[in-house]
Amino acid sequence: MPNYRVQFAKQILGVPFPVGSVEIARARDPERALRAAEIRFARSRGVTDWRERADTADLAPHGEAEL
Repeated sequence: MPNYRVQFAKQILGVPFPVGSVEIARARDPERALRAAEIRFARSRGVTDWRERADTADLAPHGEAEL
């Protein structure tokens, strides 16, 4: 199973500023990895929805999955 990194950013005047990232060690597919990262990011920030702290979530392969 591939590894993923999800980068969360807040847009200010159209410019994305990174506010955090989450690594997902194993996921069946990219959609599940993204959903898991959104939940983990929200919980780590003490909010119910990740969109309260970020505007975008970008998924990318990470680690061994890049090879």
